Amino acid sequence: LQESGLAYNVFEEAVTGFMNLKASNKVPQTSSVLTVVDLGKSRHEKRMWIIDMLENQLLVNTFCAHGHGSGDDMATRFSNKIDSHQSSLGFYITDNVYNGDNGRSLRLDGMDAGFNSNARQRAIVVHGADYVGEGTIGALGRLGRSYGCPAVPRKMSEQVIDLIKDKTVMFISGNDNRYSSKYLDEEQAA
Repeated sequence: LQESGLAYNVFEEAVTGFMNLKASNKVPQTSSVLTVVDLGKSRHEKRMWIIDMLENQLLVNTFCAHGHGSGDDMATRFSNKIDSHQSSLGFYITDNVYNGDNGRSLRLDGMDAGFNSNARQRAIVVHGADYVGEGTIGALGRLGRSYGCPAVPRKMSEQVIDLIKDKTVMFISGNDNRYSSKYLDEEQAA
């Protein structure tokens, strides 16, 4: 995984939360898929990893947008507020698939009060977008930005959604020392 650019400390936090969410029965015990998004990386880099924890296998490594209210190349501001157009850090549990304004999309439920708990109200979902991908980087020199959704390249969206739908864990990390989660504290989560 480190060869793919996933920082060990981000992966370690994601695994801790994954295990604690399973221990607290927020996701099925059979769930083996963990999605990690590292918004501490530039939007020029592939910063979404989908990992099968049971098989210890990297399934997907792709580009992912951040909210235009979070910053330009680097996401530096994060919010849980409605209409902030910023990305929200923390642990999410994926839910159901629906067809919305951005086509086939995947609902997310934020698990961290004060950090991403308004994800449903803000319509923070996984969806495909034409402004995410290498073609956009080639044309604009950068990825486009979302209203806070972890949007992926349109050509990858079907695969991503199918891999992570229906109660799997997603962890969105970023450079913000205010972020904290009870799912990172082994005492609190159990």
